[in-house]
Amino acid sequence: MFDPTVVELSRLQFALTAMYHFLFVPLTLGLSFLIAIMESVYVMTGREVWRKMTLFWGTLFGINFAMGVATGIVMEFQFGMNWAYYSHYVGDIFGAPLAIEGLMAFFLEATFIGLFFFGWNRLSRVQHLVVTWLVALGANFSALWILVANGWMQNPVGAVFNPDTMRMEITDFVAVLFNPVAQAKFVHTVSAGYVTGAMFVMSISAWYLLRGRHAELARRSMAVAASFGLAASLSVVVLGDESGYAATEHQKMKLAAIEAMWHTEPAPADFTAFGLPDQRSQHNRFEVKIPWLMGLIATRSLNGEIPGILELVERAEHRIRGGQLAYAALQRVKADPGDAQARAVFERHWADLGHGLLLKRYREDIGNATEEEIAQAALDTVPRVAPLFWTFRVMAGLGFYFIAFFAFAFWLASTRGFEGRRWFLKLALWSLPLPWIAIECGWFVAEYGRQPWAVEGVLPTFYAASHLALRDILITLTGFVALYTVLAVIDVRLMLATVRKGPKDIPMLRFGGSGDGGGGQPAHERPTAPVMPVESGGDAG
Repeated sequence: MFDPTVVELSRLQFALTAMYHFLFVPLTLGLSFLIAIMESVYVMTGREVWRKMTLFWGTLFGINFAMGVATGIVMEFQFGMNWAYYSHYVGDIFGAPLAIEGLMAFFLEATFIGLFFFGWNRLSRVQHLVVTWLVALGANFSALWILVANGWMQNPVGAVFNPDTMRMEITDFVAVLFNPVAQAKFVHTVSAGYVTGAMFVMSISAWYLLRGRHAELARRSMAVAASFGLAASLSVVVLGDESGYAATEHQKMKLAAIEAMWHTEPAPADFTAFGLPDQRSQHNRFEVKIPWLMGLIATRSLNGEIPGILELVERAEHRIRGGQLAYAALQRVKADPGDAQARAVFERHWADLGHGLLLKRYREDIGNATEEEIAQAALDTVPRVAPLFWTFRVMAGLGFYFIAFFAFAFWLASTRGFEGRRWFLKLALWSLPLPWIAIECGWFVAEYGRQPWAVEGVLPTFYAASHLALRDILITLTGFVALYTVLAVIDVRLMLATVRKGPKDIPMLRFGGSGDGGGGQPAHERPTAPVMPVESGGDAG
């Protein structure tokens, strides 16, 4: 039997490392395209301020990228250490996109980021611009393959369980790649990253304008960020609707829990704008509903029905009984691989095997589970509703705030009115943490809403964990918290030191090579120091 404390601590450890890592990913995605846009303007116009903008924001991008790499590597090890059975059970599918991400995307990004920083004196303007765009594309390709892997956990398509190897095996990689949940998650996530990058540039630039420093650079940076952020924030809401529609099709329990919809409502369902979900009584107190809105958003129709939580529990109970049949047939196949009748039974019911494994929480011989145990296992398919209900609303509310914020910023950029509205500059400065709050809420909704599944409908979370000693989990959890705290302090100090020093201390580099529009220098006159105006001992306080 599994140790529930070990499982919960393993979940906590992975959640902490994943959500910490995800502090850096969206900023990397957003800044990569922003600096590519800025350098494109520099190459087209030749104006020095755009080169300084590229170098300054590129330096902050580099610090953030390094921290993202350092925190991301740890997550890879956890699959084999804390989630060994998960790695065994679904490694054939889950490992493929991660391997492609490393070979195709991360190496591309990591290689060209070196050329971005150290190639200014060796490449022409156009060559260096190509490098910068490849860095941006590499960052986004990396996100694509990671979200393909994660999307498969949400909607496991293109794979079947092999009773001979006792593992899930891939049957259709194209289906895995074009999984509608993965595609919706990818475009929604990268758009959120673009909003984060735009808000970061807006906030730092607003701070400069409030202090009366680097005004030329700050105004232009805010103009780029305003237009980029407006397009991205609109995309987040539109593509978030697509993610909700995908959940309607493939993750009905998650959607019902997000909406705290206990009972199936007549179509089109109402949207609960406010309420206090009570999971024990299966009722919402102080509800404020908007008629028809949920049905229109989730089904895009007037007659599409959204099943409620309790109806989905009844469906889960039916699938648990099918899982009992699949598990019994699987045991017969293990004992006698030539048992054709057992294989036929398994083929009919294998899709319910994961639901049958939910009974392992209560007894080993799941075929003899009582009615009470089956009913309890079915109730286990309901995640905690209140955290999902409120986290989703925080995320959605911030999404609409970003649209309003960037729309007004775009108008100010068009009228060159940033410096005349100090209240907006202060609002921009204090809005800096909001994209991260929205993104972490979104990640929480996606992952916590999938519980109790490590892989939706296939592998229960408690069944996927390694059988580790409690002290081992406590040691690694403590170590990761300490390590990540140190990394956080280093990252904040480096970023603050770079921002406080500003772009004025960046070396005046020129492009080398041919085709640079006359901007090259003889080799003996070119500076050789790398473009990293950060002193590790710089004071952030």
